[in-house]
Amino acid sequence: MPGKIEDYALIGDCETAALVGRNGSIDWLCWPSFDSDACFSALLGDDNHGHWRIGPSEAIVTTTRRYRGDSLILETRFETATGAVTLIDFMPPRGKASDIVRLVRGESGQVAMRMHLALRFGFGADIPWVKHGEKAGELLAICGPDMTVLRSPIETHGEDMTTVAEFTVSQGDTVPFVMTYGPSHLPVPAAIDPIAALRDAEEFWADWAGRCTYSGEYRDLVMRSLITLKALTFAPSGGIVAAPTTSLPEQLGGSRNWDYRFCWLRDATYTLFALMNNGYTAEASAWHDWLLRAAAGAPANLQIMYSIYGHRRLLEWQADWLPGYEGAQPVRIGNAAHAQLQLDVYGELIDAFHQWRVAGLELDGESWSMECAILEHLSTIWDRPDSGIWERRGPTKHYVFSKVLAWVAFDRGIKSAETFGLKAPLAKWRALRDEIHRDVCTKGFDAGQNAFVEHYGGAFLDAAVLVIPAVGFLPADDPRVRGTIEAIEKHLVHRGFVLRHDPRETPDEPLPVEGAFLACSLWLADAYVLAGEIDKAKDLFDRVVGIANDVGLLAEEYDPDAGRQTGNFPQALTHIALIITADNLSAAKAAADKPAVQRSK
Repeated sequence: MPGKIEDYALIGDCETAALVGRNGSIDWLCWPSFDSDACFSALLGDDNHGHWRIGPSEAIVTTTRRYRGDSLILETRFETATGAVTLIDFMPPRGKASDIVRLVRGESGQVAMRMHLALRFGFGADIPWVKHGEKAGELLAICGPDMTVLRSPIETHGEDMTTVAEFTVSQGDTVPFVMTYGPSHLPVPAAIDPIAALRDAEEFWADWAGRCTYSGEYRDLVMRSLITLKALTFAPSGGIVAAPTTSLPEQLGGSRNWDYRFCWLRDATYTLFALMNNGYTAEASAWHDWLLRAAAGAPANLQIMYSIYGHRRLLEWQADWLPGYEGAQPVRIGNAAHAQLQLDVYGELIDAFHQWRVAGLELDGESWSMECAILEHLSTIWDRPDSGIWERRGPTKHYVFSKVLAWVAFDRGIKSAETFGLKAPLAKWRALRDEIHRDVCTKGFDAGQNAFVEHYGGAFLDAAVLVIPAVGFLPADDPRVRGTIEAIEKHLVHRGFVLRHDPRETPDEPLPVEGAFLACSLWLADAYVLAGEIDKAKDLFDRVVGIANDVGLLAEEYDPDAGRQTGNFPQALTHIALIITADNLSAAKAAADKPAVQRSK
């Protein structure tokens, strides 16, 4: 059975990623790409839905984990009554094929070990045909278009439609297992040297981490988040997935289960900030190029999310044979929200291009004409109701966050034109910017609560409006902003963490309706920084990072009552928000008279 979400660690090759449990079991892997079918799906069911476990066959006394330095090389140490072993798990940066390398290293004494492999393609539905390869120590598994080859000096045998091995590791021994993916219609992928691959992976991550320019007090937290962000990058296209998983529930046992193995435009500006502000301009450039390609075409066809390559049809269906994580159903594959109108993405997109210019980095020559076309389209739809940042699947509404980001779109378009001498209909854009501002302040502000609300005419709050001072819509010292922060503190903070939805909206449902949204908690910390309340910001930041797991990873949400992480894992937006808040706090500490890192106004 799967462990708690926070029991998992991440390994990956910058094209896909696997989750490894504290027990040495790989319980989730979509192969060969993030959006491929999973071949290990125990995370959303049980062992029969696919896993690969390596661990002691005797009782374990203690288990400890760490990443090897600033890398994605995971080391899990098992101590037993007879000795200790370390399981080293990693995926070499993608070469000709995709590999998972698992090395069992004897540390002391002798430890009896067991390897148990259950490959189940098609999200746990399809059992492969398994046979020995032409070379000694090779085991082939084939199912439709998919093929894997397992190579190890340890003899394996079949057992109840799985592959098992029993072996003993003594101090000084290193026993390798290497599994490689390949299309079944092609020749078997070539073997790699696992020890050489380990050295190469160490060098890759040491070189990559060495480019980080962050030097504040949160260096380890920022570095782990940057490495996680790199791991969620699909190297061939530059796209960054929101998470490597699908259907990990926002509420334990609930139905709010979504597929996050896609690229959201909404994350664009945050991602660029996190990367550019910490020295990773190459990754920022690749992400920008992905944005430009994905958004190309008629502005009316702009989507909120795309596939890792920029595909637009992300059809949603349910894997009914999977019982779901701890029974949370349904298990969804694909995401129907791709077809929603969410006005905020226009602001995020135009802001991303503006920040790119501000950073002095070169843009494609066609970018400005595309931005102008997008703003022209936005001028005709900004006053429509939409589905909002939280992708509500009910009736559309005039969400305040959406309108604020529509304001951001015109504001950044004006800033780019004025600052960089670009031709634009400035009079029209200025008039629209002012109109949207008046509209939001008139219809989106509840004087009785002294706060901006979720949608026009509504009485409930929305944590997303915490970004109002960060994007420059109003200053942090504006009474309406301070009133909004106070209202959110009163109604949306639950046991020290920020809920994205107002619990007064569902008074008959006990808390938590879902976990506290960790990015929103960090957005409140950012609002504190901008308001000069540094101590409150630091306390909230420390509270959020304090619930990271033992290897520094965070999910989308946190259930403060159960004390457990919830939602898809690890979540890019959470780690991006962590990086930005750490940058803000470091800037505030370095010079109290300098503004915190934020979007230009």
